[in-house]
Amino acid sequence: MPKLPARTGKQIAKILVAHGFVLDHITGSHHIFVRDARRISVPIHTRDLPKGTLHEILKAADIRPEDL
Repeated sequence: MPKLPARTGKQIAKILVAHGFVLDHITGSHHIFVRDARRISVPIHTRDLPKGTLHEILKAADIRPEDL
């Protein structure tokens, strides 16, 4: 498995929208995206997402790291 590139929450949000997710609502600094029965929460902060958080978001969205 390739290394995950460093990404911010805003960059991940754009990737999710490109893969068909729609912004459902915003709670504080977390944006909630939905597609079909999947609901994904993305923290929008100024720094890069931790690798584990990024991995779980991609796993839940069924997006391969190569697609970044």
